[in-house]
Amino acid sequence: MDIIEKELNSRKDEIQNEVELLFKANMKITNWDVAEADNAKAAKILLEIMQEKLDMMRGDILTGKYDNY
Repeated sequence: MDIIEKELNSRKDEIQNEVELLFKANMKITNWDVAEADNAKAAKILLEIMQEKLDMMRGDILTGKYDNY
């Protein structure tokens, strides 16, 4: 395991918790903004939105966008 893997693995729980907090915050906002929101539907759409961005970021990585970040 190299130094980058060790660093990121040491913060894995923190990173995953932050992703979950982002998800939960947006679920709360949806519940505030939409009366009687279908939480299962909202969760599915929210995950699709998040996955779309992750896929875009993966493409950016492949094109070198973060090579000199």
